[in-house]
Amino acid sequence: MSYLEPSEFAKKMVDAGEQKIFMSTKDTLIRAFMAGAILALAAFFAITVITKTGSPILGAILFPVGFIMLYLMKYDLLTGVFTLVPLAVIDKRPGCTVKGMLRNWGLVFCGNFAGALTTAFFASFILTYGYQIDGGAVAEKVATIGESRTLGYKEQGFGGWMTIFIRGMLCNWMVSMGVVGAMISTSAGAKIAAMWMPIMLFFFMVFEHSIVNMFLFPFSMIMGGDFHVTDYFIWNEIPTALGNLVGGFLLVALPIYYTHVRESKKRAA
Repeated sequence: MSYLEPSEFAKKMVDAGEQKIFMSTKDTLIRAFMAGAILALAAFFAITVITKTGSPILGAILFPVGFIMLYLMKYDLLTGVFTLVPLAVIDKRPGCTVKGMLRNWGLVFCGNFAGALTTAFFASFILTYGYQIDGGAVAEKVATIGESRTLGYKEQGFGGWMTIFIRGMLCNWMVSMGVVGAMISTSAGAKIAAMWMPIMLFFFMVFEHSIVNMFLFPFSMIMGGDFHVTDYFIWNEIPTALGNLVGGFLLVALPIYYTHVRESKKRAA
């Protein structure tokens, strides 16, 4: 494969952030919608595999296919723009402002949520033949997941909220390593391999991903999960998104930027 040094792909990260700030509203929303829908479909696939085989590791091995598909199509996830877009602002690229960054984040959030919610309705419809029958083992599994990852955290109070926040940080540490890893080569095969490993890790370790959860929890409520929308947002989506932001920015974007783009002068011998 054609390997790029960190100093080379670090500049590509800043360029990507700049491009996203100036992308049109239409393109941003469509790309974000498709990213949310595809990642949600991959989550549905992985949960089905786990339910039918009883093997979480198999589900984790297969889940990255969704992330790979959306990345190769240049669709946008909120977790990715959390990492890349701030770099264009920090680098003081012309016209790249905090307002433009927040606009991009807001549009991508809305697009991701709409795409994930659409897939949630598709998945629930086909499991129940148009809501006429019980959804079976997969529906039961999803309902249980939704309850445990909202009410289960709620029972622990502030410690539970911080647990979700840190799981969100760890998640986007790995997801963003997948985004960055895909920039180290011009070969499609090498990009896929570099993305696969960290995405598999985050899924198997049950870290919290804000876009996966945009699908998982509405799907869970439709399938009979006994929790409310407020439980989902306060005890999962909000701390997860904040953790994703901190993890991607502090643990991936800044270390690479300040050691490869703004590299300090070498010490004298």
